[in-house]
Amino acid sequence: MKILLVEDSATLRHAMSHYITDAGHTPLIARSGEEALQLLEDTPVDMIIMDVEMPGLNGFETTRLIREWLGGHWIPIIFVTGRNEDESYREGIEAGGDDYLIKPVSYMIIKAKIRAMERIAEMRDQLNRLNAELEALSQLDSLTQIYNRRTFTEQAEQQWLVATRQQQPVSALMIDVDHFKLFNDHYGHPAGDACLKKITQAIKSCLRRPLDLLGRYGGEEFIVLLPETDSVGAFRVAGSINKAVEALGLLHEVSPTSAVATVSIGGATCPRTAGHNLEELIKCADRALYKAKRSGRNRALVDEVVIHKTVLIVDSEADDLRRVTSILQQHCNILTAEALDEGLEIAFDVRPDVILIDAGTAAEDDHRFCRHLTRSDKTAIIPVVLMLDEDAPDGPIPDRFIGIREYLRKPLAEKNLLNKIQQLLS
Repeated sequence: MKILLVEDSATLRHAMSHYITDAGHTPLIARSGEEALQLLEDTPVDMIIMDVEMPGLNGFETTRLIREWLGGHWIPIIFVTGRNEDESYREGIEAGGDDYLIKPVSYMIIKAKIRAMERIAEMRDQLNRLNAELEALSQLDSLTQIYNRRTFTEQAEQQWLVATRQQQPVSALMIDVDHFKLFNDHYGHPAGDACLKKITQAIKSCLRRPLDLLGRYGGEEFIVLLPETDSVGAFRVAGSINKAVEALGLLHEVSPTSAVATVSIGGATCPRTAGHNLEELIKCADRALYKAKRSGRNRALVDEVVIHKTVLIVDSEADDLRRVTSILQQHCNILTAEALDEGLEIAFDVRPDVILIDAGTAAEDDHRFCRHLTRSDKTAIIPVVLMLDEDAPDGPIPDRFIGIREYLRKPLAEKNLLNKIQQLLS
């Protein structure tokens, strides 16, 4: 072990260094608390023997800083002191010490203390390894050694957040082994388990990117998440999985559809995740899987998530209306109105998820329009974004736009507009 000895006395440093060496360990020397902290920045150690009474940072203060710096990583620290009072023991333990040596220190005592701390460190390391193994086991399906449903969902939620920030498409594939119950009943459960293991490997061989996620979702059901993948890419991956599984040639004599084991795949793609969630994507993939099975099995169908979010644009300028519509129509259902009364009528009838209003159009009758929109029970909770002219003065939104808190300035940049809509839909 590497043992850091922090001691300001040259005589004690010399003696204790020999003790540490004779006990079969490597001593590293620091003459002060400050020097010990500097050494620890670059050099890992296994144990620290710390003098308490030192000029500058004393042993207790140094230990507090070391414990704070190490965080969850534990290194045994033994204090060396000439003080033999209860208060000193209490302060040392509170500072983060693990044991005490009272000066003068003999070779036999220091050797025994080091060995005791060494055993504790070994047991702690073993416990950490076991905990890490248990954590890994809790994340994996015991049969296939891929993510279980819980862990897959946790990892997929993280990828979903990334896709939302980066405005990237996400696809999911639901995979079901065709007539697996018949396979199990005919060949037995051990053969069924072996079949699932081989199919798992076939699926994995088709997922070549680090971001792709694979999990076991149920008995014979698997799920794949494909970040940054549109519907064309998802269909390509699904097709390769169909071929890879069929190519295994796993005999399935009782299958009504194929002489070998096959899979049906339902896929779904969310072109933009804003305003949607992972559960919605998986449900859409599950519906596509149902269609694939009804259509004859051993095939893949990929749908796009139906976009339910609706944005109402109220703008009397036809060019601006067309531009905003062209930016948003790939991501949302779009409703448009060129006049305030028409906009109010649509808002009350449809209750869109977001309303964009041109400030110039609203200025025709600011107070009445804003009052109706922001105070009506039907529309009060709908986020409203005011589109200000490029030459509008800086500062807060004018008071006449009652209840409107969000705004964008024309000409609307596509990224700014999408980010604002995404923020409000989320």
